[in-house]
Amino acid sequence: MSGSKDTQFATRKYFNSGNLKLSYLDFGGEGDILLLLHGHMNDARTFVEAAARFPDRHVIGLDQRGHGWSEHPPDRDYSRDSYVEDILNLIRGELDGQPVTLLGHSLGGVNAYQFASRYPSLVKAVIVEDIGVEINADLSFADQLPNRSASLHDLRESLKRAGLKAIDYFSESVFEDDKGWGFRTDLKGMRISQQHINGVWWDDWLSSACPILLIHGRKSFALDLQQAELMITRRPRTTLAVFDECGHDIHSTDPNGFYRVVRKFLDDRK
Repeated sequence: MSGSKDTQFATRKYFNSGNLKLSYLDFGGEGDILLLLHGHMNDARTFVEAAARFPDRHVIGLDQRGHGWSEHPPDRDYSRDSYVEDILNLIRGELDGQPVTLLGHSLGGVNAYQFASRYPSLVKAVIVEDIGVEINADLSFADQLPNRSASLHDLRESLKRAGLKAIDYFSESVFEDDKGWGFRTDLKGMRISQQHINGVWWDDWLSSACPILLIHGRKSFALDLQQAELMITRRPRTTLAVFDECGHDIHSTDPNGFYRVVRKFLDDRK
């Protein structure tokens, strides 16, 4: 794509957040910071294509605790406070405390709007991809997944046996080593992480004042249209973009459409 940054050579960096060593990808670029936050069982590379679309932004992708190249908390600390504090430590310690635009998918979306409610001076705008404020989901299937599989095919079959349909989404963050194929995720911690997200978060959603774009996939298992519309109705300075043919992961199933709505939202903020 003409004028896009070369994300093939994104720089991997590390920083400390409390007692954890966390990792992030610096995709480069000039201008305001766009900080990308992935969903459960993904990592920063899920946004490689999206990062390439914003040469006018300095794009950063965080591997959130327990994901990607970031360490797994030994005490399985996946509390709301800890996720939010990781973002704070990244911004203050690595990004010179500059206000950022947050783009978060699922887990990352909750972390984004909760961070904005607690640290409004550090947030210019928020983009939330397909997650709501009344959440009740179950990630206990991750407990059933093997630590390693003999082949990539076997790993994908383990996802099918766990009853999952979005195989490509959940197999994005996989790796191979001398033991076989595995997930670059703290599998035993995912159920705990989801339990901490489950709840009603209207106070966090309504307490920030920055512009928010909510992106919803009509076929999503995580958010329904009725709740999405209520989130827009109740909160000022909030826009809804609905993708009728997409499910939970709009950024990967319709990257061009995803880019268009995000680009328009960002351009309207200039």
